[in-house]
Amino acid sequence: MKAVLFVGHGSRLEAGNEEVRRFVDRMIPTMDKGLIIETCFLEFASPNIMQGIEQCVKKGASEITVIPIILLHAGHSKLHIPAEIMEAGSKYPEVQFTYGETIGVHPEVFSILIDRLEEIGFDTSVEHPDTAILLIGRGGSDPDANSDFYKITRLLWEKLNVKWVESAFMGVTAPLVDEGIERCIKLGAKKIVMLPYFLFTGILMERMNGMLAGYKERYSKHEFSIAQYFGYHEKLQTILKERVKEADEGRSTGNQDIENYALYADKHGHAHHHHHDHHHQHDHAHHHVHQDDQDHGQGRDQIVHSVEVS
Repeated sequence: MKAVLFVGHGSRLEAGNEEVRRFVDRMIPTMDKGLIIETCFLEFASPNIMQGIEQCVKKGASEITVIPIILLHAGHSKLHIPAEIMEAGSKYPEVQFTYGETIGVHPEVFSILIDRLEEIGFDTSVEHPDTAILLIGRGGSDPDANSDFYKITRLLWEKLNVKWVESAFMGVTAPLVDEGIERCIKLGAKKIVMLPYFLFTGILMERMNGMLAGYKERYSKHEFSIAQYFGYHEKLQTILKERVKEADEGRSTGNQDIENYALYADKHGHAHHHHHDHHHQHDHAHHHVHQDDQDHGQGRDQIVHSVEVS
């Protein structure tokens, strides 16, 4: 029997975790009725990945396709999920595991972003010569993920009639949101749209909404607005179901991540991922890695780089 295990990031804000669960619940009726479908989380929420795998096995799964509900390909998808899958493979040798890709630079991502802009009254069919859109990501230390984010920013600019689409991050790497806002103003923008590159709500989305109020006060001569995060967009369902199909048909790059991680683990030992709800990071003999809801990635580069495809 086949199972699909969707892996959400997990948030310290329970509302964000509940959104992930409800999103998958809404998707289930649109998928193969014969599938076992479960949801789990990397951190901050239950069940964790191993518990999700155990639940699939208890329900009779002999094949499990693991699909990350994660935007960009970085430490979580390169290290932490492969580590859990390998551990589960040892625990359940009779079960076949397949690993899917992250959302990545997918064409439907731009449909979602454009819809979110239009929902706040931004007419994408006309020219906006004095408007800048600031695409805001979580931020991390993985150079591939950061470059993909910049690629998405550029491709979004190609699809819109605005003079500027700029990139900024909530933490870990530059430019931070304050710097992004300042850049938009220095470029000459009179109106700035904050466009979150986030799947669901969480601590960072709440913080971003608070920042909006501060910008309106600080830059009173400028107009600010904020769009909705991805949330329950049907195109997000489309992307994830496509990732399931690719994995099942052997067209996913996820299995390469497993191979890369296996090589890394042979050399350096497993990258264990703690499910803590506080701020710290280990980087010692066993390479314990922790990322909080802001994806604090300092000290992780040496691990991430060792599993990148050359």
